[in-house]
Amino acid sequence: MDDRANTIAGWVLAAGIVALGTSIVTGEMYHAERPEKMGYEVQGVEADAGAGGAVAEKPFAFYMSQADATKGADVFKKCAACHNADKGGANALGPNLYGVVGDAVASGRGGFPFSDALKGKGGKWDFDSLNAWLTSPKTYAPGTKMTFAGLSNPQERANVIAYLNQQGEHALPLPAAPAADAAPAAPGGAPAAGDKAASAAPTKTDAAPTKADTPAK
Repeated sequence: MDDRANTIAGWVLAAGIVALGTSIVTGEMYHAERPEKMGYEVQGVEADAGAGGAVAEKPFAFYMSQADATKGADVFKKCAACHNADKGGANALGPNLYGVVGDAVASGRGGFPFSDALKGKGGKWDFDSLNAWLTSPKTYAPGTKMTFAGLSNPQERANVIAYLNQQGEHALPLPAAPAADAAPAAPGGAPAAGDKAASAAPTKTDAAPTKADTPAK
């Protein structure tokens, strides 16, 4: 009886060793990697840096000019686990956001303990600063306690900002759509590439070269 039990145990052990070895070999042969292009977008998760390159966007004023606050209320449901935008609402994991549009950054909110990273930003929550924040909180204020990765869709950002703009006593007017042929200004007010090339091009002069200017043969 003991020999039979030992034989069975030996076969079970051998089968386990074979299964383990097969698993290791197949794992090396068919190693799964993240695809270059995801089959579907997971909301709130940032794409890998450099994956597919940056997507060209229109000026944010364009998205704000056609923002839909009703759709923004649906987008805000992604934020409802940590925030509310009710008048007199209590802070939760994140601050109450009633009246946040136009308010000072990291100020008030019923004494909510904002991170030093966000306190150091200063200024007010206007459309542009909220857009930058919602695009990527950790990029806007490195060291922030906000764990949400951000909204990659600019129209979703505009819609939720329009919704928050209505949750307050003093809503800011939405911007008009920029002209269709208006190109975004270069950073720092630098001229656009075409203007820079034109200004750098030499101009012809009517003056003939003097003898001193003529190179010796």
